[in-house]
Amino acid sequence: MTDQLELAAATTPAVGVGEISRGDGPHPVDLHVGIRIRMRRKEMGVSQERLAESLGITFQQVQKYERGANRVSASKLWEIASALKTPVAYFYDGLGDREAAIGQRDAAQEFLLSSEGIELMAAFPRITEPAIRRKIVELIRVVADEI
Repeated sequence: MTDQLELAAATTPAVGVGEISRGDGPHPVDLHVGIRIRMRRKEMGVSQERLAESLGITFQQVQKYERGANRVSASKLWEIASALKTPVAYFYDGLGDREAAIGQRDAAQEFLLSSEGIELMAAFPRITEPAIRRKIVELIRVVADEI
């Protein structure tokens, strides 16, 4: 058994600088793609059930994709992109950013996936006046510092 472990350790490539390492749980790329599927689905106002129906799968499978629990095949990602009217590359946007890969599970990501975060992401870009946008950010910063 020890020889097998040593062989596995010797033949397993080391994770280099800038590479995405995998600990326990879903692979960071699968998490990233799943988060992007959920973000786009919410942005489009599509339920898990409706997306699942358009893909010919169960809504539980969509949940697993969004959590990164199940990997999305290339063909299924193509179908998801088509159903959500976005290019396949959308699901990989930001993946090369080291900080984005490390911060998959941080509070900001969790907030962005909440109903409030989705609503804020949908509404904020509609505010076209830069001065008003800055004031809103300032207000949020002040309120957050008070808590």
